Amino acid sequence: MLVFATSDKGGTGRTVTCANIAYRRALLGDDVAYVDFDFGSPTAKAVFELDVSDRPAGSGLHTYLRGRGGEPRQIDVWAHTRRQELRMRPPSCGRLELFPGDVGGGEFAAEDASVGPCAELFLRLEEEFDVTFVDLSAGRSYAIDLALRTVTRPEFRETRIRWLVFHRWTRQHIVATADLVHGDRGILAAGAAMGHERSELADRIRYIRAAVPKSGPALGAGLRPTQAEWLVACDRELHDLAAANRLGRTNLLGSVPLDPVLQWREQLLTDADAVVRRIANRETVDALRDLADALTDAESWEVM
Repeated sequence: MLVFATSDKGGTGRTVTCANIAYRRALLGDDVAYVDFDFGSPTAKAVFELDVSDRPAGSGLHTYLRGRGGEPRQIDVWAHTRRQELRMRPPSCGRLELFPGDVGGGEFAAEDASVGPCAELFLRLEEEFDVTFVDLSAGRSYAIDLALRTVTRPEFRETRIRWLVFHRWTRQHIVATADLVHGDRGILAAGAAMGHERSELADRIRYIRAAVPKSGPALGAGLRPTQAEWLVACDRELHDLAAANRLGRTNLLGSVPLDPVLQWREQLLTDADAVVRRIANRETVDALRDLADALTDAESWEVM
């Protein structure tokens, strides 16, 4: 399975959430590849807490895709993370490998010459891994164009492809996300221009809401009655806005609550962080586990 992850803009929690979903799939026994196509800011190494000075053999993805190097570099996360608790993985876990971008690589245009190496990489990872996550740059990016152009090739006709679009739970992000997908220059329009069947591409897209405040009575806990009432009204308005922009429950894969750990330190959340150390909320860990399950659950991707 190829999973493309994008967002309307930076700061949505896309990379940290996607990395946590990848980590959870590996815990379930899948062999997982995480490919850092965030060309402008390839920072997945930080989330996996890998030594930034680590230079295993191979090229960064920028160099590889532009035909200036050999095989792309890959890093065994379990073996090279600085977090000791992650190094002591259960024997039932699958592989978790990061394919990093070049440090300071920067954005580059999705040239025809890059499609061939990109296709070769995706096809190899499809054979070697159960799930491959491709973390794309935020916004309407060259990385999205490269992904769309690559998977139109006949070799990918039988490949299971998923698109995860992340957004924060605010009016600004809902409107921007709707434009990213459904706008005149959005993912669906661009994909159709490149040869994708628009309805099929739309069926492969699900949304993930990140940093969502608690709902219901807990939403206004500790606030004055007028503040609590206002927040509840805002939350209701956001649900209506999301539905009107085709980002409602029908196309929602799941939500991740606002969590102090993910606010202050983008990292993988382990069960121990919630149960033993008690620095993360149990609800957040449960939400990430649910997203990892939903990713491969056929019912979550049925057309309504």
